[in-house]
Amino acid sequence: MNLGTVGTSWITGSFIEAAKLSGKLNLTSVYSRSEEKAKELAHTYQAAHYYTDLDEMAKSPEVQAVYIASPNSVHLEQALTFLRNKKHVICEKPIFSTTAELELAYQTAKENEVYLFEAIRNIHTPNFDILKRNLQMAGTLRSAMLPYIQYSSRYDLFLKGEMPNIFSSTFSGGALVDLGVYPLYLAVGLFGEPWKVTYHPVILSSGVDGSGTLVLEYQDFVCTILCSKISHSVMPCEIHGEKGTFVLLDAAPISEIKFIDSHTKESEILSVVQEEKDMVYECSHIAEIIECKDDQQYEELKSLSLIVLRITEEARRQNNIVFEVEM
Repeated sequence: MNLGTVGTSWITGSFIEAAKLSGKLNLTSVYSRSEEKAKELAHTYQAAHYYTDLDEMAKSPEVQAVYIASPNSVHLEQALTFLRNKKHVICEKPIFSTTAELELAYQTAKENEVYLFEAIRNIHTPNFDILKRNLQMAGTLRSAMLPYIQYSSRYDLFLKGEMPNIFSSTFSGGALVDLGVYPLYLAVGLFGEPWKVTYHPVILSSGVDGSGTLVLEYQDFVCTILCSKISHSVMPCEIHGEKGTFVLLDAAPISEIKFIDSHTKESEILSVVQEEKDMVYECSHIAEIIECKDDQQYEELKSLSLIVLRITEEARRQNNIVFEVEM
């Protein structure tokens, strides 16, 4: 399947490398507003075409699917452009700013008989499948602690008075939608939709969250998600049940899963060694859904994206974190 990309950051390069590794996506085209950057990216990854006009790329017969990794606030406009030209869209997390945007995009995809996906790597990996299949080993779940706390070098720029996209309400930024979605997807993928959501953020002068604690309440247990772009932690993720505890080195990538028996205190490694370029799993899975027209799996991924976006939207509403696209 011929692939085009939008964006020239490191994440685009990582996706292109994973796409090539999958053997299912063939890079033909790249886009950037800057001709110099577009030309450089095309040269680096041997793409035959580069564009500075998004509409022109969307009309190209050389593109069947597109990966979008632009600032969060412009995801919708760009996605709609490709969907209306009957291109499948893979949009980097967070897929959109609001559920209204997501529902509009899904409807547009349906009308044009193409697929729309959120690029979120951890739920497509073998180790996520292993964890989900073996979750019953822990018995009745009682709590979970899922951190993703990673200091951002762009916070240094913010402290100097600059406004990086990820700390800007203009570009729909903040810690929860940037990093918190990884453990949030983990939680929703494993436990389903919580019945209650509470968010306690540290609000920056720009109006978005630099860090925060998200509490997801389920019928019999509570899942706590910690996210931050203004501090750093090496704390692992843990899922606690009456029979045992799962310990994950990180929410993304899920490189190691250890199970510790509550009674014997014996531990067992359940995880497998994954590809270093772990985006390869989402590339392969998405390509297979498109090729096989697997609507069941597509609907499952749609449901996850909707639940995650509903949660982040509610978390922002509780704390008056308003993105410019909502004004």
